[in-house]
Amino acid sequence: MTTVLQTHLGETAALLTALCWTLNAIVFEAAGKKVGSMAVSYLRIFVAFALLCLSAYFARGLFLPTDATVHSWIWLMLSGALGFVLGDMFLFEAFVLIGSRISLLIMSAAPPLTALVGFLLMGEQMSLLNLAGMFVTMLGIAIVIMSKNPQEKKIKFNRPVKGIIFASLGAFGQAMGLIFSKYGMGSYNVLAATQIRLVAAFIAYTIIISIRSQWPEIRAAFKHKLAIGNITLGAILGPFIGVSLSLLALKHTASGIVSSISSVSPVLIIPLSISIFKEKIFPKEILGAFVSIAGVILLFV
Repeated sequence: MTTVLQTHLGETAALLTALCWTLNAIVFEAAGKKVGSMAVSYLRIFVAFALLCLSAYFARGLFLPTDATVHSWIWLMLSGALGFVLGDMFLFEAFVLIGSRISLLIMSAAPPLTALVGFLLMGEQMSLLNLAGMFVTMLGIAIVIMSKNPQEKKIKFNRPVKGIIFASLGAFGQAMGLIFSKYGMGSYNVLAATQIRLVAAFIAYTIIISIRSQWPEIRAAFKHKLAIGNITLGAILGPFIGVSLSLLALKHTASGIVSSISSVSPVLIIPLSISIFKEKIFPKEILGAFVSIAGVILLFV
């Protein structure tokens, strides 16, 4: 068993990442409905960064990533701004508007977007099978978020359009963050790379909150002890364990494989949504989740 895990370290880390994203989405949805998505986005950074500093010290003897090159700082900062800020800010707002289950399903579009951006910006090859995978993924998402109105005989979104757009922007931010992480990290330490990404997120969120005058909202969040507990747990699962595992996976296997395996969250979250949020889930929604994952797998065959 140990030999298998060592041989497939990247794949194992990617699967554990998917589990972290699933649990992370559940607790952040609960917290966001209490204190707002911005408070969740911002406060989780402090918990995750403190944990990373301690882990980095024991693992490599450095609290902070002072040994990073300029190249790593630039690209990992960009990755943090795109993934943690653009991606997560919209994703957490989508959690509040359309729920974590549907948001994670739409986020399964991140791997096709990653492949598309890689094709456009880095000259990576795309086969007809890759294109088919992109189509199947989008089809799976469409099965869930679109339905036919019997009266008007029109196909329309069955969830708030704003939430769907926000989740889509979250997927785009995650895709771009993944590409820049791969390029910026190289052989650099996983924990230190995550620290740099969180530094970028802290700076960006501080600027955004100041411009929007949202500091009263951030302070008010501390009055909700359950929400703070959920944010802390989410920070441990997401920016700390989840992101570190995803970067570990990237270090040991191809980005496409990481994207494929870590995208199974829309399927993993179904039983949790039923048991925790008492959601009524229709057969077509389960079908759509599996179809979208099949598309992601096709994308990287």
